[in-house]
Amino acid sequence: MGGFVWLLTALTAIPMIKLLPHFGINKYWAALCLVPLGPVVLLWWMGLKLQELERL
Repeated sequence: MGGFVWLLTALTAIPMIKLLPHFGINKYWAALCLVPLGPVVLLWWMGLKLQELERL
């Protein structure tokens, strides 16, 4: 079970490392994927940044 958790963490953290800089967020915030609700928070933050970029 522990291996599955680490696999899931890697499968979410690696894309976040690539995506976060496009939204103006430091890539080290991808470490938040280690926390169970971390990816949800990062997706919410990216959504806010996307809305901000669309307004410009």
